[in-house]
Amino acid sequence: HNLEMKHLPGADPELVLLSHRYEELERIPLSDMTREEINQLVQELGFYRKETPDAPVPEEFQFAPAKPLPTLLPPQAPTADGRTPPKRDKEEHPDL
Repeated sequence: HNLEMKHLPGADPELVLLSHRYEELERIPLSDMTREEINQLVQELGFYRKETPDAPVPEEFQFAPAKPLPTLLPPQAPTADGRTPPKRDKEEHPDL
């Protein structure tokens, strides 16, 4: 579930992990891995394997392997000196 295989002739095989916004997060080369090692990697990353292609996916795995989105904080009011507190760096809240 949530894993798509694309064959690109001439390209070295790699696993490309994307955020829910389809932004690339990481590339993992697969050339030197066996099928069993790739299956283990995908399982360790948290992908859900359906029993059959048309089997339902349990609700808790619908967005797997994605981690929950960070809780958004309400906009902060200006401080006593009239300045707005600095925004957090987006690296502090990874999507996946």
